Amino acid sequence: MSIAIPCRQLFIDGKWREPVKKKRIPVINPSTEQIIGDIPAATAEDVDVAVDAARGALARNKGRDWASASGAHRAKYLRAIAAKITLRKSELAKLEAIDCGKPLDETTWDIDNVAGCFEYYADLAEGLDAKQKAPVSLPMETFKCHVLKEPIGVVGLITPWNYPLLMATWKVAPALAAGCAAILKPSDLASVTCLELAEVCKEVGLPPGVLNILTGLGQEAGAPLASHPHVDKIAFTGSTATGSKIMSAAAQIVKPVTLELGGKSPILVFEDVDLDKAAEWTIFGILWTNGQICSATSRLLVQESIATEFLDRLVKWCKNIKISDPMEEGCRLGPVVSAGQLEKVMKFISTAKSEGATILCGGARPQVKFFCQGLKCFCFLDLYGLGAAVISKDLDRCERVMKALQAGIVWVNCSQPSFSQAPRGGNKRSGFGRELGEWGLENYLSVKQVTQYISDDPWGWYQSSSKH
Repeated sequence: MSIAIPCRQLFIDGKWREPVKKKRIPVINPSTEQIIGDIPAATAEDVDVAVDAARGALARNKGRDWASASGAHRAKYLRAIAAKITLRKSELAKLEAIDCGKPLDETTWDIDNVAGCFEYYADLAEGLDAKQKAPVSLPMETFKCHVLKEPIGVVGLITPWNYPLLMATWKVAPALAAGCAAILKPSDLASVTCLELAEVCKEVGLPPGVLNILTGLGQEAGAPLASHPHVDKIAFTGSTATGSKIMSAAAQIVKPVTLELGGKSPILVFEDVDLDKAAEWTIFGILWTNGQICSATSRLLVQESIATEFLDRLVKWCKNIKISDPMEEGCRLGPVVSAGQLEKVMKFISTAKSEGATILCGGARPQVKFFCQGLKCFCFLDLYGLGAAVISKDLDRCERVMKALQAGIVWVNCSQPSFSQAPRGGNKRSGFGRELGEWGLENYLSVKQVTQYISDDPWGWYQSSSKH
Protein backbone atom coordinates (compact mmCIF):
# COMPACT_ATOMS: atom_id res chain seq x y z
CA MET A 1 0.00 0.00 0.00
CA SER A 2 3.03 2.28 -0.50
CA ILE A 3 2.42 5.68 -2.08
CA ALA A 4 4.91 8.25 -3.34
CA ILE A 5 4.94 11.84 -2.11
CA PRO A 6 4.40 14.15 -5.12
CA CYS A 7 7.17 16.70 -5.60
CA ARG A 8 5.52 20.13 -5.57
CA GLN A 9 6.51 23.77 -5.43
CA LEU A 10 4.75 26.73 -3.83
CA PHE A 11 1.37 27.52 -5.37
CA ILE A 12 1.17 31.23 -6.21
CA ASP A 13 -1.07 33.01 -8.71
CA GLY A 14 -2.35 29.72 -10.12
CA LYS A 15 1.12 28.35 -10.89
CA TRP A 16 3.78 26.20 -9.24
CA ARG A 17 6.65 28.47 -8.22
CA GLU A 18 10.02 27.61 -6.72
CA PRO A 19 10.74 29.43 -3.43
CA VAL A 20 12.86 32.54 -3.85
CA LYS A 21 15.57 31.02 -1.65
CA LYS A 22 15.11 27.55 -3.21
CA LYS A 23 14.91 25.89 0.22
CA ARG A 24 13.04 22.65 0.94
CA ILE A 25 11.99 20.77 4.09
CA PRO A 26 12.10 16.97 4.43
CA VAL A 27 8.85 15.03 4.86
CA ILE A 28 9.27 12.38 7.57
CA ASN A 29 6.92 9.42 7.91
CA PRO A 30 6.07 9.43 11.66
CA SER A 31 5.63 5.66 11.65
CA THR A 32 9.05 4.78 10.21
CA GLU A 33 10.91 8.05 10.97
CA GLN A 34 12.26 7.84 7.42
CA ILE A 35 12.46 10.76 4.98
CA ILE A 36 9.91 10.07 2.23
CA GLY A 37 9.98 13.33 0.30
CA ASP A 38 10.25 17.08 0.73
CA ILE A 39 8.18 20.26 0.48
CA PRO A 40 9.12 23.81 -0.53
CA ALA A 41 10.08 26.25 2.24
CA ALA A 42 8.62 29.70 1.71
CA THR A 43 10.13 32.83 3.25
CA ALA A 44 9.07 36.46 3.59
CA GLU A 45 9.96 37.12 -0.05
CA ASP A 46 7.50 34.45 -1.20
CA VAL A 47 4.84 35.85 1.14
CA ASP A 48 5.17 39.22 -0.61
CA VAL A 49 4.67 37.59 -4.02
CA ALA A 50 1.63 35.65 -2.79
CA VAL A 51 0.04 38.73 -1.24
CA ASP A 52 0.48 40.63 -4.49
CA ALA A 53 -1.12 37.73 -6.36
CA ALA A 54 -4.07 37.64 -3.96
CA ARG A 55 -4.65 41.38 -4.21
CA GLY A 56 -4.44 41.14 -7.98
CA ALA A 57 -7.06 38.40 -7.99
CA LEU A 58 -9.49 40.64 -6.08
CA ALA A 59 -8.89 43.60 -8.40
CA ARG A 60 -8.95 41.68 -11.69
CA ASN A 61 -11.68 42.86 -14.06
CA LYS A 62 -12.74 45.38 -11.38
CA GLY A 63 -13.55 42.51 -9.03
CA ARG A 64 -16.02 40.86 -11.35
CA ASP A 65 -13.89 37.71 -11.69
CA TRP A 66 -14.17 36.84 -8.01
CA ALA A 67 -14.76 39.34 -5.19
CA SER A 68 -17.91 40.94 -6.63
CA ALA A 69 -19.04 37.92 -8.64
CA SER A 70 -22.22 36.21 -7.54
CA GLY A 71 -22.10 33.62 -4.79
CA ALA A 72 -23.52 31.15 -7.31
CA HIS A 73 -20.48 31.74 -9.54
CA ARG A 74 -18.07 30.98 -6.70
CA ALA A 75 -20.17 27.98 -5.62
CA LYS A 76 -19.46 26.27 -8.96
CA TYR A 77 -15.76 26.22 -8.15
CA LEU A 78 -16.34 24.96 -4.61
CA ARG A 79 -18.49 22.10 -5.91
CA ALA A 80 -15.88 21.24 -8.53
CA ILE A 81 -13.20 21.12 -5.82
CA ALA A 82 -15.41 18.84 -3.72
CA ALA A 83 -15.93 16.50 -6.66
CA LYS A 84 -12.18 16.28 -7.39
CA ILE A 85 -11.42 15.64 -3.71
CA THR A 86 -13.93 12.78 -3.72
CA LEU A 87 -12.36 11.28 -6.85
CA ARG A 88 -8.94 11.35 -5.20
CA LYS A 89 -10.15 10.28 -1.74
CA SER A 90 -8.15 7.06 -1.52
CA GLU A 91 -4.90 8.69 -2.61
CA LEU A 92 -5.34 11.74 -0.36
CA ALA A 93 -6.22 9.61 2.66
CA LYS A 94 -3.03 7.56 2.20
CA LEU A 95 -0.89 10.68 1.79
CA GLU A 96 -2.40 12.12 4.96
CA ALA A 97 -1.73 8.92 6.91
CA ILE A 98 1.96 8.70 6.00
CA ASP A 99 2.46 12.45 6.44
CA CYS A 100 0.93 12.96 9.90
CA GLY A 101 0.60 9.43 11.29
CA LYS A 102 -3.16 9.21 11.68
CA PRO A 103 -4.80 5.82 11.06
CA LEU A 104 -5.98 5.37 7.48
CA ASP A 105 -9.58 4.88 8.59
CA GLU A 106 -9.43 8.33 10.24
CA THR A 107 -7.84 10.08 7.29
CA THR A 108 -10.41 8.52 4.94
CA TRP A 109 -13.15 9.94 7.14
CA ASP A 110 -11.36 13.30 7.13
CA ILE A 111 -11.22 13.44 3.32
CA ASP A 112 -14.95 12.70 3.14
CA ASN A 113 -15.45 15.65 5.48
CA VAL A 114 -13.21 17.85 3.32
CA ALA A 115 -15.47 17.26 0.31
CA GLY A 116 -18.57 17.74 2.44
CA CYS A 117 -17.27 21.04 3.80
CA PHE A 118 -16.66 22.45 0.31
CA GLU A 119 -20.17 21.35 -0.68
CA TYR A 120 -21.67 22.97 2.43
CA TYR A 121 -20.00 26.32 1.77
CA ALA A 122 -21.02 26.14 -1.88
CA ASP A 123 -24.61 26.10 -0.59
CA LEU A 124 -23.94 29.08 1.67
CA ALA A 125 -22.22 30.98 -1.16
CA GLU A 126 -25.37 30.59 -3.26
CA GLY A 127 -27.44 31.75 -0.31
CA LEU A 128 -25.44 34.97 -0.06
CA ASP A 129 -27.00 36.31 -3.25
CA ALA A 130 -30.49 36.34 -1.75
CA LYS A 131 -29.23 38.10 1.39
CA GLN A 132 -27.62 41.01 -0.43
CA LYS A 133 -29.32 44.39 -0.08
CA ALA A 134 -31.32 43.11 2.89
CA PRO A 135 -33.55 46.05 3.90
CA VAL A 136 -33.26 47.64 7.34
CA SER A 137 -36.41 49.12 8.87
CA LEU A 138 -35.92 52.77 9.89
CA PRO A 139 -38.02 55.11 12.05
CA MET A 140 -37.88 57.93 9.46
CA GLU A 141 -39.74 57.61 6.16
CA THR A 142 -37.38 60.03 4.46
CA PHE A 143 -34.61 57.43 4.47
CA LYS A 144 -34.23 53.88 3.30
CA CYS A 145 -31.44 51.54 4.26
CA HIS A 146 -30.01 48.19 3.21
CA VAL A 147 -27.00 46.07 4.08
CA LEU A 148 -24.33 44.60 1.80
CA LYS A 149 -22.07 41.71 2.78
CA GLU A 150 -18.71 42.01 1.06
CA PRO A 151 -15.52 39.94 1.20
CA ILE A 152 -13.13 41.20 3.83
CA GLY A 153 -10.24 41.06 1.34
CA VAL A 154 -6.99 39.11 1.41
CA VAL A 155 -6.90 36.60 4.26
CA GLY A 156 -4.00 34.67 5.75
CA LEU A 157 -4.94 31.16 6.91
CA ILE A 158 -2.49 29.39 9.23
CA THR A 159 -3.37 25.80 10.04
CA PRO A 160 -2.06 22.90 12.21
CA TRP A 161 -0.74 19.42 11.53
CA ASN A 162 -3.34 17.26 13.28
CA TYR A 163 -6.01 17.68 10.57
CA PRO A 164 -3.85 18.92 7.70
CA LEU A 165 -6.37 19.12 4.87
CA LEU A 166 -9.58 19.21 6.89
CA MET A 167 -8.69 22.18 9.11
CA ALA A 168 -7.29 23.96 6.06
CA THR A 169 -10.66 23.41 4.39
CA TRP A 170 -12.52 24.79 7.42
CA LYS A 171 -10.83 28.11 6.56
CA VAL A 172 -10.36 27.94 2.80
CA ALA A 173 -13.94 26.94 1.90
CA PRO A 174 -15.74 29.80 3.74
CA ALA A 175 -13.08 32.32 2.71
CA LEU A 176 -13.58 31.49 -0.96
CA ALA A 177 -17.35 31.31 -0.55
CA ALA A 178 -17.27 34.86 0.82
CA GLY A 179 -15.27 36.12 -2.16
CA CYS A 180 -11.94 36.58 -0.40
CA ALA A 181 -8.54 35.74 -1.83
CA ALA A 182 -6.59 33.50 0.50
CA ILE A 183 -3.02 32.58 1.37
CA LEU A 184 -2.87 29.22 3.14
CA LYS A 185 0.15 28.43 5.32
CA PRO A 186 -0.14 24.83 6.59
CA SER A 187 2.10 23.35 9.28
CA ASP A 188 5.59 22.36 8.18
CA LEU A 189 5.02 19.00 9.93
CA ALA A 190 2.16 18.01 7.60
CA SER A 191 1.62 19.92 4.36
CA VAL A 192 1.49 17.27 1.66
CA THR A 193 -2.28 17.13 1.12
CA CYS A 194 -2.57 20.91 1.20
CA LEU A 195 -0.24 21.05 -1.80
CA GLU A 196 -2.49 18.50 -3.48
CA LEU A 197 -5.40 20.89 -2.87
CA ALA A 198 -3.44 23.33 -5.01
CA GLU A 199 -3.32 20.76 -7.82
CA VAL A 200 -7.08 20.28 -7.48
CA CYS A 201 -7.60 24.04 -7.76
CA LYS A 202 -5.51 24.10 -10.94
CA GLU A 203 -7.55 21.27 -12.42
CA VAL A 204 -10.90 22.99 -11.78
CA GLY A 205 -9.65 26.31 -13.17
CA LEU A 206 -9.89 28.38 -9.99
CA PRO A 207 -8.97 31.94 -11.02
CA PRO A 208 -5.24 32.65 -10.46
CA GLY A 209 -4.37 34.20 -7.11
CA VAL A 210 -7.67 33.33 -5.41
CA LEU A 211 -5.95 30.60 -3.39
CA ASN A 212 -2.20 30.62 -2.81
CA ILE A 213 -0.49 27.90 -0.76
CA LEU A 214 2.83 28.51 0.98
CA THR A 215 4.49 25.67 2.85
CA GLY A 216 7.38 26.37 5.18
CA LEU A 217 8.45 27.03 8.75
CA GLY A 218 6.38 29.16 11.07
CA GLN A 219 9.03 31.80 11.74
CA GLU A 220 10.05 32.05 8.08
CA ALA A 221 6.62 31.99 6.40
CA GLY A 222 3.85 32.12 9.00
CA ALA A 223 5.16 35.13 10.91
CA PRO A 224 5.65 37.32 7.80
CA LEU A 225 2.15 36.37 6.65
CA ALA A 226 0.59 37.23 10.02
CA SER A 227 2.26 40.65 10.15
CA HIS A 228 1.95 41.58 6.48
CA PRO A 229 0.37 45.04 6.11
CA HIS A 230 -1.59 44.07 2.99
CA VAL A 231 -3.26 41.02 4.52
CA ASP A 232 -6.68 42.08 5.78
CA LYS A 233 -7.37 39.27 8.26
CA ILE A 234 -5.65 36.29 9.88
CA ALA A 235 -7.36 33.05 10.87
CA PHE A 236 -5.17 30.77 12.97
CA THR A 237 -5.51 27.36 14.61
CA GLY A 238 -2.69 26.26 16.87
CA SER A 239 -1.07 26.87 20.22
CA THR A 240 -2.08 29.60 22.65
CA ALA A 241 1.50 30.94 22.70
CA THR A 242 1.62 31.37 18.91
CA GLY A 243 -1.92 32.74 18.85
CA SER A 244 -0.89 35.43 21.32
CA LYS A 245 2.01 36.47 19.05
CA ILE A 246 -0.29 36.61 16.02
CA MET A 247 -2.78 38.72 17.94
CA SER A 248 0.00 41.12 18.99
CA ALA A 249 1.25 41.48 15.43
CA ALA A 250 -2.26 42.07 14.10
CA ALA A 251 -2.96 44.67 16.80
CA GLN A 252 -0.25 46.94 15.42
CA ILE A 253 -2.41 47.72 12.39
CA VAL A 254 -5.78 46.81 13.97
CA LYS A 255 -6.17 43.70 11.80
CA PRO A 256 -8.99 41.30 12.72
CA VAL A 257 -8.08 37.77 13.77
CA THR A 258 -9.91 34.53 14.46
CA LEU A 259 -8.12 32.19 16.85
CA GLU A 260 -8.79 28.58 17.79
CA LEU A 261 -6.15 27.77 20.35
CA GLY A 262 -5.24 25.19 22.94
CA GLY A 263 -7.47 23.64 25.54
CA LYS A 264 -7.53 21.45 28.61
CA SER A 265 -11.04 20.20 28.21
CA PRO A 266 -12.90 18.27 30.93
CA ILE A 267 -15.10 15.21 30.60
CA LEU A 268 -17.45 14.62 33.54
CA VAL A 269 -18.70 11.07 34.09
CA PHE A 270 -21.55 10.52 36.56
CA GLU A 271 -22.44 7.34 38.44
CA ASP A 272 -25.58 6.50 36.45
CA VAL A 273 -23.73 5.83 33.17
CA ASP A 274 -23.36 2.63 31.20
CA LEU A 275 -19.70 2.02 32.09
CA ASP A 276 -18.66 0.59 28.72
CA LYS A 277 -20.36 3.30 26.66
CA ALA A 278 -18.85 5.98 28.88
CA ALA A 279 -15.41 4.33 28.75
CA GLU A 280 -15.41 4.22 24.95
CA TRP A 281 -16.42 7.87 24.62
CA THR A 282 -13.81 8.82 27.22
CA ILE A 283 -11.10 7.05 25.25
CA PHE A 284 -12.32 8.46 21.94
CA GLY A 285 -12.26 11.93 23.47
CA ILE A 286 -8.58 11.69 24.33
CA LEU A 287 -7.09 9.25 21.79
CA TRP A 288 -8.89 10.31 18.59
CA THR A 289 -6.34 11.78 16.17
CA ASN A 290 -3.62 9.85 18.05
CA GLY A 291 -4.38 11.95 21.12
CA GLN A 292 -3.32 15.13 19.30
CA ILE A 293 -6.33 17.40 19.17
CA CYS A 294 -6.81 20.79 20.77
CA SER A 295 -10.31 19.92 22.00
CA ALA A 296 -9.29 16.55 23.51
CA THR A 297 -11.22 15.92 26.72
CA SER A 298 -8.05 15.26 28.66
CA ARG A 299 -9.27 16.09 32.18
CA LEU A 300 -11.34 13.14 33.37
CA LEU A 301 -13.60 13.86 36.34
CA VAL A 302 -15.46 10.77 37.58
CA GLN A 303 -18.07 10.59 40.32
CA GLU A 304 -16.30 9.01 43.29
CA SER A 305 -18.75 6.15 43.78
CA ILE A 306 -17.76 4.59 40.42
CA ALA A 307 -14.19 5.88 40.08
CA THR A 308 -12.32 2.62 40.81
CA GLU A 309 -14.56 0.47 38.63
CA PHE A 310 -14.58 3.01 35.83
CA LEU A 311 -10.80 3.35 35.74
CA ASP A 312 -10.47 -0.45 35.62
CA ARG A 313 -12.87 -0.47 32.68
CA LEU A 314 -10.87 2.26 30.94
CA VAL A 315 -7.66 0.26 31.24
CA LYS A 316 -9.32 -2.79 29.69
CA TRP A 317 -10.57 -0.74 26.75
CA CYS A 318 -7.13 0.84 26.27
CA LYS A 319 -5.35 -2.49 26.22
CA ASN A 320 -7.67 -3.61 23.44
CA ILE A 321 -6.74 -0.73 21.10
CA LYS A 322 -4.73 -1.73 18.03
CA ILE A 323 -1.54 0.34 17.96
CA SER A 324 0.29 -0.04 14.67
CA ASP A 325 1.49 1.52 11.45
CA PRO A 326 -1.43 3.77 10.43
CA MET A 327 -1.69 1.99 7.09
CA GLU A 328 -2.44 -1.36 8.73
CA GLU A 329 -6.05 -2.52 8.65
CA GLY A 330 -7.84 -1.88 11.93
CA CYS A 331 -5.26 0.57 13.30
CA ARG A 332 -6.84 2.81 15.91
CA LEU A 333 -3.75 4.52 17.30
CA GLY A 334 -0.75 5.51 15.21
CA PRO A 335 2.45 7.43 16.01
CA VAL A 336 2.58 11.00 17.19
CA VAL A 337 3.47 13.39 14.40
CA SER A 338 7.17 13.96 15.12
CA ALA A 339 10.11 13.17 17.36
CA GLY A 340 9.62 16.56 19.00
CA GLN A 341 6.03 15.72 19.92
CA LEU A 342 7.11 12.34 21.28
CA GLU A 343 9.62 14.07 23.51
CA LYS A 344 6.89 16.35 24.86
CA VAL A 345 4.64 13.38 25.64
CA MET A 346 7.43 11.54 27.44
CA LYS A 347 8.13 14.67 29.51
CA PHE A 348 4.45 14.82 30.49
CA ILE A 349 4.67 11.24 31.70
CA SER A 350 7.84 11.94 33.63
CA THR A 351 6.29 15.02 35.24
CA ALA A 352 3.16 13.09 36.17
CA LYS A 353 5.23 10.40 37.87
CA SER A 354 7.34 12.94 39.75
CA GLU A 355 4.16 14.57 41.08
CA GLY A 356 2.87 11.29 42.46
CA ALA A 357 0.64 10.07 39.66
CA THR A 358 0.14 6.37 39.03
CA ILE A 359 0.40 5.27 35.38
CA LEU A 360 -2.49 2.89 34.75
CA CYS A 361 -1.77 1.97 31.13
CA GLY A 362 1.15 2.42 28.74
CA GLY A 363 3.65 5.16 29.41
CA ALA A 364 6.68 3.67 27.63
CA ARG A 365 7.75 3.90 24.01
CA PRO A 366 6.38 2.74 21.59
CA GLN A 367 3.11 2.61 23.52
CA VAL A 368 3.06 6.16 24.78
CA LYS A 369 -0.69 6.31 25.43
CA PHE A 370 -1.25 6.68 29.14
CA PHE A 371 -3.88 7.25 31.75
CA CYS A 372 -2.91 8.30 35.22
CA GLN A 373 -4.52 9.19 38.50
CA GLY A 374 -3.46 11.27 41.46
CA LEU A 375 -2.20 14.39 39.66
CA LYS A 376 -2.32 17.72 41.41
CA CYS A 377 -5.39 19.76 40.45
CA PHE A 378 -4.37 22.79 38.41
CA CYS A 379 -6.73 25.58 37.35
CA PHE A 380 -6.89 24.60 33.68
CA LEU A 381 -10.67 24.86 33.74
CA ASP A 382 -10.38 28.56 34.56
CA LEU A 383 -7.78 29.28 31.89
CA TYR A 384 -9.22 27.52 28.86
CA GLY A 385 -12.66 27.10 27.36
CA LEU A 386 -12.59 25.19 24.10
CA GLY A 387 -14.55 22.00 24.74
CA ALA A 388 -16.19 20.00 27.52
CA ALA A 389 -18.21 16.80 27.80
CA VAL A 390 -20.74 15.46 30.28
CA ILE A 391 -21.88 11.85 30.40
CA SER A 392 -25.00 10.87 32.36
CA LYS A 393 -28.35 9.21 31.75
CA ASP A 394 -29.99 12.08 33.65
CA LEU A 395 -30.62 14.63 30.90
CA ASP A 396 -31.75 17.29 33.38
CA ARG A 397 -28.38 16.97 35.08
CA CYS A 398 -26.66 17.17 31.70
CA GLU A 399 -28.55 20.38 30.99
CA ARG A 400 -27.51 21.92 34.32
CA VAL A 401 -23.86 20.97 33.84
CA MET A 402 -23.89 22.14 30.21
CA LYS A 403 -25.05 25.60 31.26
CA ALA A 404 -22.42 25.81 33.99
CA LEU A 405 -19.49 24.84 31.74
CA GLN A 406 -17.63 27.84 30.29
CA ALA A 407 -16.69 26.39 26.93
CA GLY A 408 -17.36 27.07 23.27
CA ILE A 409 -18.40 23.44 22.67
CA VAL A 410 -20.20 21.08 25.06
CA TRP A 411 -20.77 17.44 24.14
CA VAL A 412 -23.52 15.52 25.92
CA ASN A 413 -23.04 11.74 26.18
CA CYS A 414 -20.25 11.87 23.60
CA SER A 415 -16.95 13.61 22.91
CA GLN A 416 -15.36 15.19 19.82
CA PRO A 417 -18.00 14.95 17.05
CA SER A 418 -17.65 17.89 14.66
CA PHE A 419 -19.90 18.91 11.78
CA SER A 420 -19.50 21.53 9.06
CA GLN A 421 -22.92 22.92 9.98
CA ALA A 422 -22.16 23.59 13.68
CA PRO A 423 -19.96 26.38 15.10
CA ARG A 424 -16.57 25.52 16.58
CA GLY A 425 -14.36 27.72 18.74
CA GLY A 426 -13.39 28.57 22.28
CA ASN A 427 -13.45 31.10 25.08
CA LYS A 428 -10.73 32.61 27.26
CA ARG A 429 -7.23 31.35 26.38
CA SER A 430 -8.73 28.93 23.88
CA GLY A 431 -9.29 31.82 21.49
CA PHE A 432 -12.26 33.67 20.05
CA GLY A 433 -14.38 33.69 16.95
CA ARG A 434 -16.16 30.67 15.49
CA GLU A 435 -15.41 28.48 12.51
CA LEU A 436 -17.84 26.27 10.60
CA GLY A 437 -21.55 26.76 10.05
CA GLU A 438 -22.87 30.15 9.01
CA TRP A 439 -20.58 31.65 11.65
CA GLY A 440 -17.56 30.45 9.68
CA LEU A 441 -18.72 32.36 6.61
CA GLU A 442 -19.33 35.55 8.60
CA ASN A 443 -15.63 35.51 9.58
CA TYR A 444 -14.74 36.51 6.04
CA LEU A 445 -17.47 39.06 5.33
CA SER A 446 -17.57 42.78 5.97
CA VAL A 447 -20.94 44.42 6.58
CA LYS A 448 -21.63 47.68 4.75
CA GLN A 449 -24.59 49.90 5.64
CA VAL A 450 -26.08 51.84 2.70
CA THR A 451 -28.51 54.62 3.67
CA GLN A 452 -30.28 56.84 1.10
CA TYR A 453 -32.24 60.04 1.54
CA ILE A 454 -35.40 59.59 -0.56
CA SER A 455 -37.43 62.73 0.15
CA ASP A 456 -37.88 65.43 -2.51
CA ASP A 457 -37.74 68.06 0.23
CA PRO A 458 -34.51 69.75 1.27
CA TRP A 459 -33.00 68.46 4.50
CA GLY A 460 -33.67 71.88 6.07
CA TRP A 461 -31.25 71.77 8.96
CA TYR A 462 -29.45 74.96 7.88
CA GLN A 463 -31.03 78.20 6.78
CA SER A 464 -31.03 78.32 2.99
CA SER A 465 -28.55 80.79 1.50
CA SER A 466 -31.02 81.58 -1.29
CA LYS A 467 -33.25 83.43 1.21
CA HIS A 468 -30.65 86.15 1.84
